[in-house]
Amino acid sequence: MSFVAVATLDELIPEIPLAVDEHEIAIVLHRGEYFAIHNLCSHGHVPLSDGDVEDGSIECYLHGSRFDLRSGRALCLPATEPVNVYPVQIDDQQVLVDLDHPITEFQES
Repeated sequence: MSFVAVATLDELIPEIPLAVDEHEIAIVLHRGEYFAIHNLCSHGHVPLSDGDVEDGSIECYLHGSRFDLRSGRALCLPATEPVNVYPVQIDDQQVLVDLDHPITEFQES
C-alpha cells in the first residue's frame, strides 16, 4: 500500500471534518477512530467536510444525504451512490491515507 501523509494529529478536532483539498478527501476523528472519505457528495457534489458527523456517518449539509464513514455507503436519499473511503494509519503524529487503494466493498456496517 502507498500511504501518504495528509495531516497531523494536532490538526484534527473530534467530530469536525478536515478538508484535504489537494487529495479531495476529508479526514474525520470520530469516537477515537480516524476515517478518510471522498470529500464530495455523490448527489450534490458539495464538500462533505462542511457537514455534521454523527453516529458513524457524515451528512451533506445541502440536501441531508448521509454517508457511512467506514464503507462510504449512502445511508439516505437523495444520495443513492456511495463515495470512496480510504485506509488510514497513524504514524509518529502523522495521518497517513492510502489514496491508491480505496475501500470498494460497500457493505453494511
